Amino acid sequence: MKVSVVIPALNEEETVGNVVTQCLKSCADEVIVLDSDSADATAARAAAAGARVVRWRDVDTREPWPGKGEALWRGVKAARGDVVVFVDADVTSLEPWWVDALAAPFADGAVHLVKAAYERAGTGGRVTELTAKPLLRALFPELAWVRQPLAGEYAIRRSTALRLPFVAGYGVEAGLLIDVARAHTPAAIREAELSPRTHRNRPLTELGPMADVVARTILARAGVGGVEVRERPAWVGR
Repeated sequence: MKVSVVIPALNEEETVGNVVTQCLKSCADEVIVLDSDSADATAARAAAAGARVVRWRDVDTREPWPGKGEALWRGVKAARGDVVVFVDADVTSLEPWWVDALAAPFADGAVHLVKAAYERAGTGGRVTELTAKPLLRALFPELAWVRQPLAGEYAIRRSTALRLPFVAGYGVEAGLLIDVARAHTPAAIREAELSPRTHRNRPLTELGPMADVVARTILARAGVGGVEVRERPAWVGR
């Protein structure tokens, strides 16, 4: 089983190099930085650290959409492994064994998605606690046990990811969680216990739009009020 690490990055020159370095010390067979046209030295520092840097337009000729979901969608296509481990580019507490822990459960062929479980440092996780978890408890109670539904560190079987749509922006994690549960039952989802996570906390001015797209994604998946979200189609038909 080959493992690809995909790191979505936009203007993360201060942290991306160390993230790549730590991932390369893991079991991963390749480390890809999907650079979303950064205006700083993100791509150069990622390459210097040993990553394969892939630009948005290297994967698909369609005009890229802004946001994380687009980067992950293209990253899955660019990856060569059987399992894709996603890692955020701004994490400062990353350890190599995180990648190994996220990839290990796929030895069980019934596993399709592994979410990180950890404690957050400081004031992180506000959108998770105030938006994602209440809506999941109300609309998808079978997924209420997932401790970090919006965790940026998680792994998915690539063959599964290629058959699922990817919601644009920060709704991508909630969308994949629900879609995997629907396609393969909640039993196909596992958690991997990681050490406490630290990263760059965002101001409320940025969290508002993030909470909005997360809420719309969960409501859309539940079929509430005709809510719709923008999303890329699956690469491969079922």
